[in-house]
Amino acid sequence: MIGAIHDLPVDLLYSGKVRDTYELPGDRLLMVASDRISAFDVILPSMIPGKGIVLTQLSKFWFDALSDVVPNHLTGEDLASLGWPEELVGPLEARAMIVSRAERIPIECVVRGYLAGSGWLEYQAGGSIGGHALPAGLPKSAQLPEPIFTPANKNDVGHDENISVQHAREIVGAELTDRLEAISLQLYDRAGKHARDCGIIIADTKFEFGLVDGVLTLIDEVLTPDSSRFWDAELWRPGQESVSFDKQYVRNWLLSTDWNREAPGPELPSDVIAGTVQRYELAFERLTGSPLHEWLRSHRKGADA
Repeated sequence: MIGAIHDLPVDLLYSGKVRDTYELPGDRLLMVASDRISAFDVILPSMIPGKGIVLTQLSKFWFDALSDVVPNHLTGEDLASLGWPEELVGPLEARAMIVSRAERIPIECVVRGYLAGSGWLEYQAGGSIGGHALPAGLPKSAQLPEPIFTPANKNDVGHDENISVQHAREIVGAELTDRLEAISLQLYDRAGKHARDCGIIIADTKFEFGLVDGVLTLIDEVLTPDSSRFWDAELWRPGQESVSFDKQYVRNWLLSTDWNREAPGPELPSDVIAGTVQRYELAFERLTGSPLHEWLRSHRKGADA
């Protein structure tokens, strides 16, 4: 398990809830996904073995599959190109990406196709989500008449704030907001059709974008169990709690405790950790068509999961 990376021959630029980002020469960054897990904006003391590998490899799968829709920030380089010793490259190879430095757009691009999470709570309170009026009487987990774009204002501290499309236009401009909406909906549509063929419903997901040399670019992670709700398509029923392959499994356990959502958070029981690993790896296998260990063998020769 990897919780933090030390003694790399490059400067740490930013340490997030899951990823650590380092500066590389030539306007490039090294993004390393740890095995940390967060819930309710708190990094939990427990780690999920191999989680960072799943997030990185699944993101790479989607970046490649969706590259004709929008450019992404991958440079195409692997860690071996940095010339570092094997004792550094080996443990990081499967969980790291070399990417172009981007000017991050401060809008989180959320697309919802089903009623869940904060969208369900907002709908219950007022019959709409992010300014999108919805039919009355929809049950929890119901499929929406069509996917909707519900942006969020990214906050470096605390919760991201759900906002309307109009508010997003006021923050980053109408033209850019409209482009983000159109591309996000197209990405969700393409990915959703692939996932449904694999037995998974993408109930909702979030995309992040930046500008690389002035070009709108997909960045960070894409369509992972951390950034999306993945439901079992065969078992999905409107009005019922959906069987998921994502972080909701951890959230549900936390909600069953008396934790007050303040740091540091409780240690996760071993069965919850094991169940999370199983769900993340099953989502990976269904979506890519390959078990994680086989994928690593064929895509990252010598990588150790």
